[in-house]
Amino acid sequence: MNHESKNGILLESGTNELEIVMFQIGQSTFGINVLKVREIINPLPITDTPNGHEHVEGVIRLRQEVIPVVNLAKVLNLPESKQPEQDKFIISELNKMKVAFHVHSVSRIHRISWEQIEKPSELSQGSQSHTIGIVKMEDMMALLLDFEKIVVDINPDTGLSMDKVKALGMRERSTKKIVIAEDSAILRKLLKETLTEAGYENLQFFENGKSAWDYLNALSKDEIPGNVDIIITDIEMPLMDGHHLTLKVKESSILTHIPVVVFSSLISTDLFHKGEKVGANAQISKPEIVQLVEVLDELVGK
Repeated sequence: MNHESKNGILLESGTNELEIVMFQIGQSTFGINVLKVREIINPLPITDTPNGHEHVEGVIRLRQEVIPVVNLAKVLNLPESKQPEQDKFIISELNKMKVAFHVHSVSRIHRISWEQIEKPSELSQGSQSHTIGIVKMEDMMALLLDFEKIVVDINPDTGLSMDKVKALGMRERSTKKIVIAEDSAILRKLLKETLTEAGYENLQFFENGKSAWDYLNALSKDEIPGNVDIIITDIEMPLMDGHHLTLKVKESSILTHIPVVVFSSLISTDLFHKGEKVGANAQISKPEIVQLVEVLDELVGK
């Protein structure tokens, strides 16, 4: 899939825009960031995997790769397809692995701003527990799914590993203050646990890039040294994404010296240049938490 065109604004970095592929499960409409989509194909024959997770239908062979197939209807507790001839497999790459998501139909690609995406209520139940945002458009609404959470729920080994951090050995506690923008409540909790274990205790979390920016932008030049030594940001977040946050930090005369580390499942060879263009000091793919700790040590030390 060609994600960028010469005439498309997404050739630029930090515009706070994204393109989402809209798809249907039953009567509900969902979305996935185009940057996660490698291709969309008609269903291929599935090979069963004994003793597999209930949400995994089996595996397919796509060219020379063996890829697991996740049934999103089962994940979201929605009815199975009534018109299987319209079904599609969305081949996605996240957390350095490929997954085929089985959906009932694919409609079109929409270009929107992260400002059009609202964070769902923490009290939301059902499918919204797998949702990172509600997309508001003139004629419809759609749920932007948290595909990383779906994969980690199926295979926890693909998430952040406390054991790997412990393997680094005993460490001194750092006094450095870290600002973290991460919209996932689960990942905020895991980051707090793993970074604290790694010796970084002074952590301040924000649910999206806009909240982090509002905090940073309100600091005076004299307040910055005592409140922020480094910034860690996800990319996909409602209201303001991590690339746009990074760009705003680097364009600020009093914040530009602060190192920014992008920590996201979207880091790949193809997309690395986007972070470079907005001035990120480092880019690390989830769930490489040990690499994140090593970069923190390098950029801010003790």
